[in-house]
Amino acid sequence: MASALLAACASAPPQRPPATGTAPALRPPTPAARADLAFRALGLVGTPYRSAGADPRAGFDCSGFVQFVYRETLGLPLPRSTRMQFEMPSRPVRRDALATGDLVFFDTGGRGVSHVGLYVGEGRFVHAPNHGGRVRLDHLDDRYWTKRYRGARRVLP
Repeated sequence: MASALLAACASAPPQRPPATGTAPALRPPTPAARADLAFRALGLVGTPYRSAGADPRAGFDCSGFVQFVYRETLGLPLPRSTRMQFEMPSRPVRRDALATGDLVFFDTGGRGVSHVGLYVGEGRFVHAPNHGGRVRLDHLDDRYWTKRYRGARRVLP
């Protein structure tokens, strides 16, 4: 059942116009910018899950969460769906070489990459896990996530 719930975040919603206001100018990927990504993600812990959600006022699904954090923190637009985030131009990263801000991907439904989170350091990642849940901090070494881990991508150089 948990797999079915988590698989929901892989769906892409219809495109909506951007929120009012402008995104901040693209910031260089300094260590401070990476830390800002982590702080922003951690600050959203507790936000409700919402299928196709990409805004803290309404809630997030996994890919909407990652998209929001990158856009609002660094001004960097990411694709909307988990699959597109996995396939976008980026650098694959070995698990033992993860850095804050890397995207971590999982297969939660048995159909390939279907879930994404933002790595925040010390083996932990923040993500929007499932229906009825909330954005939370988890550990990559948790048994559930270890079995489903499918790789990581570095968006920032």
